[in-house]
Amino acid sequence: MNRKATALDVAKLAGVSRSAVSLVLNGRGDGNVAKESQVRIREAAATLNYTPNAIAVSLRNRRSRIIGIVSDQVVTSPFDGNIIAGADAVARSQGFVTVVMDTELDETRDESAVATLLDRQVDGLMYVTVGLRPLHVPLNMLRVPSVLANCFDDRPEAGVPAVIPDEVRGGREAAMHLLELGHRDIAVLAGDGVTPAAPRRIQGHRDAFEAAGLPVRPGRILEAGWDIDAGFHGAMKLLDGVAAPDRPTAIVCANDRLAIGVVLAANRLGLAIPQDLSIMGYDDEFRIASTMVPALTTMALPLREMGAAAMTGLLRELSEEPEDNEDYGDGGVPAEHGRPAQTMVPCRLVVRESTGPVPAGQA
Repeated sequence: MNRKATALDVAKLAGVSRSAVSLVLNGRGDGNVAKESQVRIREAAATLNYTPNAIAVSLRNRRSRIIGIVSDQVVTSPFDGNIIAGADAVARSQGFVTVVMDTELDETRDESAVATLLDRQVDGLMYVTVGLRPLHVPLNMLRVPSVLANCFDDRPEAGVPAVIPDEVRGGREAAMHLLELGHRDIAVLAGDGVTPAAPRRIQGHRDAFEAAGLPVRPGRILEAGWDIDAGFHGAMKLLDGVAAPDRPTAIVCANDRLAIGVVLAANRLGLAIPQDLSIMGYDDEFRIASTMVPALTTMALPLREMGAAAMTGLLRELSEEPEDNEDYGDGGVPAEHGRPAQTMVPCRLVVRESTGPVPAGQA
């Protein structure tokens, strides 16, 4: 029977020390081992079919190499799973695994979910939400390095870093796209004021008009809700019985489902898209935005990017920690690591067929 290759075998083949092999294959090569040596080590490991023993590494480093993720309903909801996918991809690339628990929107289960993960000796924790919202962070999260994704601590003094979408910039870029097409009378179906995303997008919309030296017409920003029927009724309120010179030439929707309702209303009223009316969504929802007729111009939420950025920051914090956790104060709360309290990830404009130049005579 062939003997299983060891780290020493890899070191000999690569012409480096055994400690260099350990650093590189455990994700700590950057800054410690020259790039050329890292390449030789990985090539030697591949040639010898060598992988580190995860249990032995964990015992040696006093790490489980497990990251716990708590979600409000990301696991059980059809939306926002890409946040966890992005986080998991980064974790796996660094030799970590993720364990996810979903509270199904029951905030009373937050602390017990965190406690369950802590009992599994996770090295760090992430909390992920569907939709941007404030979160009352469970205090037991502070026992290990933690990060929030798509949510932010409603008690800033808790100091838990957050990675969130830049909704103000997203609202501004949506408006700028339509302004550049010549539209001046633009309506917004803005969801509702319950989620902090809505007022931030409205602020971005107003910022774009102000930068262009244009007023936002009264009555053109409506809190409509988030579903298809809300989009339909909101659009009918804006468009039904209104002559061309007085109706908006474009409508920006708070999500892609609202945009579906606007398309249905436009069809009922005999308005062609985008010849008579341009329509924008928000989210770039999978299997909706790109398959609509016409295909929907939208702002893509950076879901996977947020998950990846949050996990990258969390693993960086773990790599900077002394392995015996000497920087922990009373009660197991980690000392400040100087990480930014909030990281903004830009949304991305996706231009498709539902937006076009302003109709002739209505510029």
